[in-house]
Amino acid sequence: MQAIPHGLGATNTVLVEAGPRLPLFDGCATRRLEKDWQAALPAHTLMARAGLAAARLALALRPHAQRIWVACGPGNNGGDGLEAALHLARWGKAVHLTWLGTPERTPPDSHRSWAQLEAWRTATGTTALQWAEAPPERFDLCIDALLGIGAQRPPEGRAAAWIGHINSGREAGATVLSLDLPSGLFAGSGVAHDCHVQATDTLSLLTLKPGLFTHQGRDACGRIWLDDLGTDSQTPEGKGVPTAWLNPAPANTVQAHASHKGSRGDVVVVGGAPGMTGAAWLASMAALHHGAGRVHTVLLDAADTGAPAFHPLQPELMTAELAGQDLARPRSAVVCGCGGGRAVQTVLTRVLADSARLVLDADALNALAGDSRTAPAWRRQLAQRHAAGRSTVLTPHPLEAARLLGSDTAHVQAHRMSSAQKLAETYRCTVVLKGSGTVIAAAGRTPHINPTGNARLATAGTGDVLAGLIGAELAGGHSDFEAACRAVYHHGHAAGPLDDDGPALTASVLARGG
Repeated sequence: MQAIPHGLGATNTVLVEAGPRLPLFDGCATRRLEKDWQAALPAHTLMARAGLAAARLALALRPHAQRIWVACGPGNNGGDGLEAALHLARWGKAVHLTWLGTPERTPPDSHRSWAQLEAWRTATGTTALQWAEAPPERFDLCIDALLGIGAQRPPEGRAAAWIGHINSGREAGATVLSLDLPSGLFAGSGVAHDCHVQATDTLSLLTLKPGLFTHQGRDACGRIWLDDLGTDSQTPEGKGVPTAWLNPAPANTVQAHASHKGSRGDVVVVGGAPGMTGAAWLASMAALHHGAGRVHTVLLDAADTGAPAFHPLQPELMTAELAGQDLARPRSAVVCGCGGGRAVQTVLTRVLADSARLVLDADALNALAGDSRTAPAWRRQLAQRHAAGRSTVLTPHPLEAARLLGSDTAHVQAHRMSSAQKLAETYRCTVVLKGSGTVIAAAGRTPHINPTGNARLATAGTGDVLAGLIGAELAGGHSDFEAACRAVYHHGHAAGPLDDDGPALTASVLARGG
């Protein structure tokens, strides 16, 4: 992680980038941790550090800002903003300060920040800091200290009006630095109210929050920074239990020189019913290019399609009939469902019974969620696989997850982590809930949220590619949770940087490594 320029003095503020395994704390967990630190440190220490960190980062982002607006809410997020405004004014910056709070009703920490600011203004007679009832007409830097982790209901009144003005300024080229979270974004879920700040940068204070990295969070936050407020070198009892972890970059797997194709694992892809053979080929290509020693493609109802006996552009892939495959080989994995259509239901019983390691995707998931007479038996087979210690990974997108849970997509998206966890516990599998900030969950494990990937993955077939990558990781000997975490990270990383003017990323290119 990259620190902000040292010319502004010692700082704990770092730019959060994909790679490290970092703990994430939702709003409740953050408040518990904050309370522990407040008990361990002198009064007002955390808010004083937060305001200083915000002011330093603001100047690092926009060192020549001439018109600075600090928009403060009535709670402690607003107190952080008051502290930042005081520092900026002391450093000679002209600050336009608006506050939704009042001295009589603000929390004790924020009241102390207000009192310090007023005392300095009175003692110096400064005009650099201007209290105002309304936002400035124009600004080139705004510190959003309206709501932070306190966004429990949709912003309204002056708060909503100010958020609209902040976003208008951003569209005109202003830098918008949100403190803790863009106002209107939920810390735990990444759900954003219709009225929310679109930040260029977000400074998360004390902890990183899951909502920064999943669902609508990544679009709302811009670049994400963390300042631990000087707590990293100090350890009060417990230090908090993370709500989730940021999925880390996988360690490289070193292959022995004496490796051969059999020792690198086999992947069997079962899918590709008539009209959908491309999905099976994409999963197969991805498994091959991700390191599987051999890949066999079983096209369902192949006799009805006139499909060729091999892929003309990828002759390394072998076609096969399911009856001839030994799915229980120790170093093999089955990927079932990609383009499977209804035909997948004819093979699902055997695949669940025999596969040593298994990825269920697309139409295999729809079969599990269906109301056919055999669906309850398939779900019992999943429980039996878990009891036998055999790996299974489910890879639903939100609509498939909703079907599996008997819910709806809106509910799944509003509760991504808990939905993934419920799926994992219900079906006794590792679950990869796809989407912005993919969630990887397993029973008894703290979920991971993946930081890689972008809108370039929003094309047909990229989910089939992910299924193939997970299959290759399973065949390579990784556990189901580890295989899912590794594959999801690689899948997102292969998308490369988001460039709206660049060529579209097709799934076949992604299958070959991006």
